[in-house]
This record gives sequence, structure tokens and C-alpha cells, in this order.
Amino acid sequence: MQRSESAANSDGGAISNELTIRTTDGVELAGLLFRPVGEPVTAIVLHGATGVPRDYYARFAAWAAVARQAALLIYDYRDCGHSARVPIGNARATMGDWAVLDQAAALGMLHQHFPDLPLEVIGHSLGGLGLPFHEQAAHVVRMVAVASGPAHWSRHPPGFVPKALAFWYLAGPLLTALLGYMPGWVLGQGAHLPAGAYWQWRRWCVNRGFYRGDWGRHLPQPDLSRMKGHLRLVAIDDDPMLPPPVVRDLAGFYPAAQVENRLIRAAEAGVSHIGHLRAFSERCRAIWPVLAGL
Repeated sequence: MQRSESAANSDGGAISNELTIRTTDGVELAGLLFRPVGEPVTAIVLHGATGVPRDYYARFAAWAAVARQAALLIYDYRDCGHSARVPIGNARATMGDWAVLDQAAALGMLHQHFPDLPLEVIGHSLGGLGLPFHEQAAHVVRMVAVASGPAHWSRHPPGFVPKALAFWYLAGPLLTALLGYMPGWVLGQGAHLPAGAYWQWRRWCVNRGFYRGDWGRHLPQPDLSRMKGHLRLVAIDDDPMLPPPVVRDLAGFYPAAQVENRLIRAAEAGVSHIGHLRAFSERCRAIWPVLAGL
């Protein structure tokens, strides 16, 4: 881990440092580490969702670093946000690169830097899928997986199915083939996706086995027994992309973990709608303790 020379005060009284995370295949990722003013008592890495930049999680991370007295790391996946090094049309990242290589690098670096602290993970959507592939999974005492699970287009609410089918079979493939990347406006969040990431994501979500079909081929063979810690599965009641039954199915990838299911409704956050991506937003601050493992 390489830190920047300066540290800046951030929201919630936390101190933040820019740092560089190096993956096993030589890619440099842009990380941001939040710490409380005093000594941290736990170390947490937050793996983000597909196409969601690390800066979206910064306010939550600053708050959680203080609330949990934690060293809390956020970062951008390769070819995304602050970690982007080439134009999006030239980016070669896949979902597997993000879930296996990048997530493992962030987790391993944090554990190496804070070897005496309990190691925790917060995973948002894609962020909850990679741990079975990571050697450091055996050291993880807790993971909070938010809106994460083995998606398939048939398991969306009926009103969302046409949109999903268009994303996987019509507009998504057409635009990705024409442009050489998946334009972010299709996802409704502005972040473009490398073509390789879109095609692999599509393969997972149109097959009922989800990413199991890539095990031993495009992904390494995972060790499902590694994670024996506490696993909190957080489902959002009005999430059309990963509805609660799909989130509960994520437990099948962590058979040795101690599983807790939590369902969050928009009213608990004091809002009318949360959906798939808004749980970590400032307006949903009321539910942050659940996401932070409190």
C-alpha cells in the first residue's frame, strides 16, 4: 500500500488518505482509506456495485469509520472512476477481474496493513459475490452483503422483466457492440462499463446457474468453505434488480457462514423509495447502521 503524503479531514470526523492498491496482475487501483481520530479497532473494506464509483460511498465510509471506529477502505475497480487509465472503449476489464482480482487485492492489502485487527467486508451488489474466491476469506469475521445475490432475469418483479430483457437481449447488446462499451445512461447512473464486463455480466444473468458456469473457466474454482464468519444479508424491499428472495439465495455461496437475513423498507430510511443503488446515499442515512454492521 502506498499512501499519499497528505491526509484530509472528512465528514463525520474521520481522516482520509489516498492510496494505491496493486493487484496480482499488476494493475493499480485508486483507494481511499478512512480512519477515526483514535486508533481503529476493526478493518473494513467496502466493495462497490457494478458501475458505481467509489466517491458515491465516501460519505457513508467517513461516517462508518467513526461509528465503527474502523479503518475503512473504499476504491474504484480497474477501468472505472479514479482507477481508469485508458478510454472506456479501450478498457478490457471483466466482472471477474473486479470480483476476483480487484476485490482480493483490496481485502489482502487491508489485512496486511492491519494484521492485528478483525477483518470485515461490506459488499454492495457485485461486492458481495467475490469473497469465495479470495484467500483472505478465512480471516473475515463479518460480511454485510447489501442487495447482492445470484440474479436472473426471470426473478425480477413482473414490471421490471421487460426492462431486464431489453438490457440483456436488445439495447444492451446492440449498444455495446456498436460503441465498444456499455453506456452508463442505460443503467441510469452515468458510469460506462467496459464491453468485457457487460458481456460476462450478461452471461451470468441469463443463465440460471448465474456465475457458477464460469467457475473453473473464466473464473477460478472458489472455496465455499473459507468464509466461516457472520454473514448479514441485507435485502431492500423495493429493489427490482435484486429482490429479497434473490438476496437470501446468496447464502448458498457461503454454506459455512453464520447467516442473518435483514429486510429494509423505504419507510425505515424515511424515504419513499430506495431501490437497488440508493441505500448508501445520504438521504438513506437512517439505515446506515444496518449496512455498517451495527
